[in-house]
Amino acid sequence: MKGETIMNETYFIGLDIGTTSTKAIVFTRSGSIKGTGNVDYPLLVPQPSWAEQEPDAIFNAVIHALRQAIAQAGAKQSDIAGIGFSTAMHSLIAVDDSGNPLTNVIIWADNRSVEQTERLKQDGTGHRIYLATGTPIHPMSPLTKLIWMREKDPDTFRKAAKFLSIKEYVIYRLFGQYVVDYSIASATGLFNLKRLDWDEEALHVAGISAQQLSEPVPTTHVLRGLDKRYADEIGIDPDTPFVVGASDGVLANLGVGAIEPGQVAITIGTSGAVRTVVPEPITDQKGRTFCYVLTDKHWVIGGPTNNGGLMLRWFRDEFSWPEVEKAKELGVDPYDVMIQAAKDVPAGAEGLLFLPFLSGERAPWWNPQARGSFFGIGLHHKRQHFIRAVLEGILFSVYSVGIALRDLAGGAREIRASGGFARSKEWRQIMADMFGYEVLIPGTHESSSLGAAVLAMHAVGAIRDLSEVNDLLRIVHRHEPDLERSGTYLELFYIYERVYLNLLEEYKLIADFQQRSRASLNTR
Repeated sequence: MKGETIMNETYFIGLDIGTTSTKAIVFTRSGSIKGTGNVDYPLLVPQPSWAEQEPDAIFNAVIHALRQAIAQAGAKQSDIAGIGFSTAMHSLIAVDDSGNPLTNVIIWADNRSVEQTERLKQDGTGHRIYLATGTPIHPMSPLTKLIWMREKDPDTFRKAAKFLSIKEYVIYRLFGQYVVDYSIASATGLFNLKRLDWDEEALHVAGISAQQLSEPVPTTHVLRGLDKRYADEIGIDPDTPFVVGASDGVLANLGVGAIEPGQVAITIGTSGAVRTVVPEPITDQKGRTFCYVLTDKHWVIGGPTNNGGLMLRWFRDEFSWPEVEKAKELGVDPYDVMIQAAKDVPAGAEGLLFLPFLSGERAPWWNPQARGSFFGIGLHHKRQHFIRAVLEGILFSVYSVGIALRDLAGGAREIRASGGFARSKEWRQIMADMFGYEVLIPGTHESSSLGAAVLAMHAVGAIRDLSEVNDLLRIVHRHEPDLERSGTYLELFYIYERVYLNLLEEYKLIADFQQRSRASLNTR
């Protein structure tokens, strides 16, 4: 009985530093949520195609989110057994020799290094670095951002003592140490997957030394000795173990229990991602997928897509005013009305395809110049067909990543799905039909935070194996595929892929025209 009491009073916190906010969630050892904290911060767009955030705004959000969550849980200092970090990937900050930022955080969505990316792709260097590091050559990558900074902002580049991710910056402020977990490091394009150390060729191409980067450590590395000022502000003991953790993507796999071969995790929120776990690092000769570290026995391969629920929001705001007005009358969410309208449209939207590349695309094409289109429009198509095509187009982009994973790791046996889309029964069923596999929906909507908490449990010895995460999960929905509709989607995907490939040159031309048009408007 005494042991059970201690177990019930032991809390683990998953701290998720995301693109729009930082969340801190207090979990019990059994996985139930006891308290949450959530602090937002703005996205800065100082120039077209740039995407930045203010480092200290994020650091302050970390402090306040932790304080909120612990206060809501009513946890005493002695109750907190571990805090695990989850963080968005691909961020870059230049700091001086005192650790003060010289730049804002340049985040994953920043596309300023398109020119540098294309050069790396053209001469073969990029592909060689990708095969060694597992990070696709794309403007999201810190590697290409560093090349851009060296060429376009040389004064800042020369002044920089260190180049960090946002997690490293937060850890430095909290602990006075420059360390980076293998997971975040493996998303920089600078980290050799085989040696688990900085890659010499990538460093040479970037024009930096290993001394300008943090010390790589395993994702289970424990930090103690929190700066007392911040410990007092948060309300925890300075000796509370902080586990360096991993990236939000690989921890989302852990948080939904998809950590065995054949289990595929799909997340669709604003953007999307498809990931599966393999026992050793795997890269793709076609360069379609990433390979990031979770642990030395768990390597996550997959790909992110730029255009998830953001596409449905765009269509709602620009074209779905009748559904929005009806939703107001009924007192329901406009998305529910939109999806209900699409429900009566047959699979495949009677031959209407949507290529959802409104903000370029990452996996599997890694093409920032791709642009969106509706294809196959006929007089018989009505607004509900377009809504259905948007729902299906988002999933086609995800399915294209799934095809690459099948080539590398074999077929799936189940899909575990999460994100905002998973609230819709109809959309979940479309996924099952398109992929042709059973789709399972875990009860938690906070998969990255739970993954960070579970990794912290493992690091401090509260659980022996990561597979114990499944003891904390409850599957709330299951969807079996309709194989007739699966055949329809397979036929249409073949056309979807052909349309994309046949428009490659046109994408470059229209993207260039749009860039020149925006530049012209900005100078008026």
